[in-house]
Amino acid sequence: MADEADPEQVMDLAVRRHGAARVVEVRGEVDMLTAPALRGRLREELGGAPQLVVVDLTGVTFLGSSGLAVLVAAAQQANDLGVRFRLVCTTRAVIRPLTATGLADVLDTCTTLEQALAGGTTTTPSG
Repeated sequence: MADEADPEQVMDLAVRRHGAARVVEVRGEVDMLTAPALRGRLREELGGAPQLVVVDLTGVTFLGSSGLAVLVAAAQQANDLGVRFRLVCTTRAVIRPLTATGLADVLDTCTTLEQALAGGTTTTPSG
């Protein structure tokens, strides 16, 4: 099946530490093929008991329903663990599905990484 894309080639994940916070940087497509890798990474980071997990989605080019489900599940896990969980989203590819599903009003979203790390007021992205 040469036509099947390798999930590792269409999505990249990187984790950076900022004090007691973890930033999970996501680049590429988050769909049914790549969502399991994101789910695993977020579970791992949340399991480390940080004060804050930020998912930086500024490099995401596609966010499908599987990716949305992963973000909702991670937000619920974070809430259960007492960990703050924020998304950084600036692109239409991310803002549009979050807005269309109503998740932009439910998930803690920011427009910059600095804002997410600062812990200040969050904003609902428009798109």
